[in-house]
Amino acid sequence: MSADNDQQAREQLIDLAAQFYDQFELGEIPHMSVPTRTKNNIEYDEDKAVWVYGDRESTRSANSVRGARKLLKAVYTIEFLADQLEEDRSSTLRELYYLSESWDNEEAQFSDQDESNGLIEDLEIVSGVTREDFHMRPEESGATLMGPLHLREQTRRGEREIHCQKDVGEGGYQIPNNPDTIDFLDCDADFILAVETGGMRDRLVENGFDDEYNALIVHLKGQPARATRRITKRLHDELDLPVTVFTDGDPWSYRIYGSVAYGSIKSAHLSEYLATPAAQFIGIQPADIVEYDLPTDPLSDSDINALESELEDPRFQTDYWEEQIELQLDLGKKSEQQALASHGLDFVTETYLPERLTEMDVF
Repeated sequence: MSADNDQQAREQLIDLAAQFYDQFELGEIPHMSVPTRTKNNIEYDEDKAVWVYGDRESTRSANSVRGARKLLKAVYTIEFLADQLEEDRSSTLRELYYLSESWDNEEAQFSDQDESNGLIEDLEIVSGVTREDFHMRPEESGATLMGPLHLREQTRRGEREIHCQKDVGEGGYQIPNNPDTIDFLDCDADFILAVETGGMRDRLVENGFDDEYNALIVHLKGQPARATRRITKRLHDELDLPVTVFTDGDPWSYRIYGSVAYGSIKSAHLSEYLATPAAQFIGIQPADIVEYDLPTDPLSDSDINALESELEDPRFQTDYWEEQIELQLDLGKKSEQQALASHGLDFVTETYLPERLTEMDVF
């Protein structure tokens, strides 16, 4: 991020704090309104194909002791973030929680990390600045990228160029907290394969899938971090690369796909920044359990409830998903990516993925 952008983010924060002082001068009780971040206030935007917040708002107001504490914590946090930007430093969400214990006003200290995380999200929404631009980062995500991509990234020691096959080890290129500091220089990839599990990611790399099929393999590492979703969206939008999402065959993995494609409740204010609606689901799909006679586990009660909930979810109300979910409920089974190894270690790269990608017209 450039110094100019840092300054702009800092000014946005200071302007937000100044609003509280303006409210004092006008004789108003200081307050801050943010969208209510609950499932009941999430709307599926049909035009943009992403989740967004609705019209319901929650007000943080100093007209109660509890509300006054929330605003006090917001002001202290704004001051901390503004200073951090001024000094060109960064911190983690976990560090912010602990740092608050050193603040001189005990009422401004956070009771737990959920509270400090929630406040950062509030500040993102009302300021229009992402936490990455606040120089706030999560704990290490470990997500990586492997494939024929040449990029330039900004580091504290200046710029460096990296080829995400030739210049990295088997672990791949570590996706930075803020992928907007990356410039894409050259790309020979034909598509992106976003993979849920580390074991499957390692199998694909060991088998040379990225070389043979000109694939960019992105390790989602379970529920993908914001940085992972952001770089995937940028690669799709800027390089016109198809995105496929390869997960286990269970309702929780379908939601991983949903977060990549359509966004999530927690980050609905950033759906247009993070989500890739054109992303396609590549498996494991319930039909594969039957077609490839995969090893399975029985669906638990929570699995069944989640699948039934997904039938009511606008993200999954398509003929494809309704058919697959109904089939899975009938089968009463789920399966993992690694179950493909029951047909041999090369089956996933020599048979399963090529067949599925051909069916989906990816290549």
